[in-house]
Amino acid sequence: MIWVERSNGRMGKMVNMKNYPQSRYFFLLTFSFLLLSGCMFYSMAGSIPPHIKSVAIPLVENNTAEFAMAETVTDNLVSKFTEENILRVTNEKSADSIMKGVILRVDDGPYTFSKEEAVTEYRFTVSMKMEWLDVANDKVLLTKQYSGWGAYGLAGDISVDGIDNDGDGAIDGDDIDEVGDPREFASKIAVEKIAEDVLNDILTSW
Repeated sequence: MIWVERSNGRMGKMVNMKNYPQSRYFFLLTFSFLLLSGCMFYSMAGSIPPHIKSVAIPLVENNTAEFAMAETVTDNLVSKFTEENILRVTNEKSADSIMKGVILRVDDGPYTFSKEEAVTEYRFTVSMKMEWLDVANDKVLLTKQYSGWGAYGLAGDISVDGIDNDGDGAIDGDDIDEVGDPREFASKIAVEKIAEDVLNDILTSW
């Protein structure tokens, strides 16, 4: 039993919560859940045209001499879309939309120097153009150039090179991601950043 003070100063009793209709509690709980679920869905997929439920991601074109870069970029895009599960990844024949990409440039060179003008950090940067097509309406939904980078040094072990290789604010022992061959890791991070940016734009540009 719950007691409350009335405006006249006397104590009065409220409804016994045990006797409160359970159906009303169930309704309120269900309504709150549906409202929250609806907000979550809208925040993730509400900006995508409603008739688009799937996307095809064919092998991107590679205008650079960087071996296997097309496969690496495409695999990262497919993995990111599959992981987030916003659009179903399928083949071009059955897809509502198609994501096409062209790798324009790969830059791999010195980025920072010591006081003695020795290179202390290299950056591997991938630049590419992405185009998202609405198949049904034969319309370009999004076209944009993207750039992603990863950093590495001359040390053979990136876990002790003193460099924030993936730009997440943590280095060496404080970053469990920093393992592997320096240049390979930098290229991997570069294409992963592009995949993340592409997905974010699809979710927020409409």
